[in-house]
Amino acid sequence: MTSAASPHLFDAVILGAGAAGLFCAARAGQRGLKVLLIDHAEKVAEKIRISGGGRCNFTNRDLDVRAPQRHFVGENPHFCRSALSRYTPADFVALVQSHGIGFHEKHKGQLFADRSAEDIIQMLLAECERGGVTRWQPCRVGSIRFLASGPAESSTSSYQIESDRGPVLARSLVVATGGLSIPKIGATDLGYRIAQQFGLPVVTPRPGLVPLTFDGEAWAPYAGLAGLALPVDMSTGQGKQRTHFVEDLLFTHRGLSGPAVLQISSYWREGEPLQIDLAPGVDLGARLLEAKQHSRKRIANELAALMPHRLADAWAERDAQWQRPVNEAADKALQRLAESLSRWQLVPSGTEGYRKAEVTLGGVDTRALSSQTLEAKAQPGLYFIGEVVDVTGWLGGYNFQWAWSSAAACAEALATG
Repeated sequence: MTSAASPHLFDAVILGAGAAGLFCAARAGQRGLKVLLIDHAEKVAEKIRISGGGRCNFTNRDLDVRAPQRHFVGENPHFCRSALSRYTPADFVALVQSHGIGFHEKHKGQLFADRSAEDIIQMLLAECERGGVTRWQPCRVGSIRFLASGPAESSTSSYQIESDRGPVLARSLVVATGGLSIPKIGATDLGYRIAQQFGLPVVTPRPGLVPLTFDGEAWAPYAGLAGLALPVDMSTGQGKQRTHFVEDLLFTHRGLSGPAVLQISSYWREGEPLQIDLAPGVDLGARLLEAKQHSRKRIANELAALMPHRLADAWAERDAQWQRPVNEAADKALQRLAESLSRWQLVPSGTEGYRKAEVTLGGVDTRALSSQTLEAKAQPGLYFIGEVVDVTGWLGGYNFQWAWSSAAACAEALATG
């Protein structure tokens, strides 16, 4: 990568051809800017391609644009309010409809493409085409320099980017490089390194929306439940910081997964216990004491009317007093069993890491960015959008909506700045 050749001139360079990068490029291009979109991968938007089981959960209708921070995690959840309230799920749905893409609501406001995530990708590429966006892929980026007083061709300060397709000069640089999750599809720490180069603080990244793991010996009694799924009420944290989700839980060979666990993982901190109600909405103690009055079935068989049979059997095997007919069990033993199921406490040993994480928590500190434009407060012309920012949504399309909304806010700023 050398700068001997004359630089290619653009109004804006966007690094990262994922959801946020593609959408920002398209909207900025359609506002009349000369835009270059660069990505080191051969294919665009791999994360879109694999999301939602290949159908892309592209937004969530339940997002409350008056209080969107309720569905987002970060050191300052209120930061995302401005962008999310200005470009809403309804706005993106209207775009999807304008391209004739069928979609459906699956669960709790989650919207999926009917046919394939590829339809969403092709829509974004068509929008880029409409905006005259130049795309370089695959293309590696080398050094990035800020030129406080631009050359004669430029009336303002600019960024010089060295790439393996030659040097580039642009008034604005947008970082949409995503986080560290799913490295096999090309995730890198480039965005964090650029932030640090220009003096922006970074909230320490960690895996989010990720399965939780447990030490082998401690997990041995439950390993045989792998593949079992059931609805639960799962919580973590203390006092006002306590968070809970009523979603499905999935037992795995190494620990716990499923929507409830992915959601809680964004709030769980190492060393903290989880509390799980394995029969939410059921008073197990009262049901077992009632059964004791008229049933001679084994306790596990009574439990199996209230939860999956495998779980009932596995739980009853943990204590000899729980392996007898229900009418022969002591009231205290039945209450203890009910308590162990409705207030199951356990401490994960860790997570499945970035390999299985759907998103990356942490990222560029929002205190260093404008919530209106996503521009760095102390570095003119430098923007950060999407997952690279310390804004992380719940499972269910919220992270894609943050990509669309932050991209739209940035594109508007690029066009009017």
